[in-house]
Amino acid sequence: MSSSTITPWVIGNWKMNPMHASAFQLIEEFKQLLQQEQIPSEQCHIGVAPIAIALTSIQAQLKEATRTIYTVAQDVSRVAGTGAYTGEVSAELLKDSEIGFVLIGHSERRELFGDHVEILKAKLQNALNAGLTVVYCVGESLEQREQGAAEQVVLQQICDIASVVKAEQWQNIVIAYEPIWAIGTGKTASPADAQAMHAKIREGLKQITTLGENIAILYGGSVKAENAVELAACPDINGALVGGASLNAQSFYQIASAFAQK
Repeated sequence: MSSSTITPWVIGNWKMNPMHASAFQLIEEFKQLLQQEQIPSEQCHIGVAPIAIALTSIQAQLKEATRTIYTVAQDVSRVAGTGAYTGEVSAELLKDSEIGFVLIGHSERRELFGDHVEILKAKLQNALNAGLTVVYCVGESLEQREQGAAEQVVLQQICDIASVVKAEQWQNIVIAYEPIWAIGTGKTASPADAQAMHAKIREGLKQITTLGENIAILYGGSVKAENAVELAACPDINGALVGGASLNAQSFYQIASAFAQK
């Protein structure tokens, strides 16, 4: 399988949004758009990452869609199993609720909540061992990019997790490259810059695992309907991790359509 034959992924990361009624309406509008003009599952995987307290209700609502839409957890505990860990949700609890996907390593978790590399490795190991598919986020700051260290930083973030990923578990990992300076800022890496980094990530993955050619690499960083077609045209961009634009059913649908046509 080459990068060009990887089925794209489009995942909407809702972050700490929206209120319940708005979430319900958003999903209903998205389902209606799919009913009017289907996006075949074999052309694009679609996922939605709601807040933790909405995971199972959103999942139930998505089951009524005309195609599979995956429910994705935004985070997972570094503690496995069950026990006296107030406020935590383990990988096993997610799996028990039929939540099969989880984001790990988002820059907001790293920067705002102290998810350093050892915490991320524990979360990743727990998620993979529980049978979850992990969307692992990597990315550089503006300062790191301006210093010419962007590629080094991003590749190191991937190398950091290699010690806890078993050879066969790489098939359950999706990489999301999200330049920190482009998240929620309205700024977007140019398609050329994004493609260049994705190509470097692909090279790095192929050196780490024999499955490196098969791993989807998504772009995240102010992805919008207006730039989705251009980003989708890049050979090593296998989808998008969408923030604010996923809170609008029409724009999220247009982004998924753009990558489905890839």
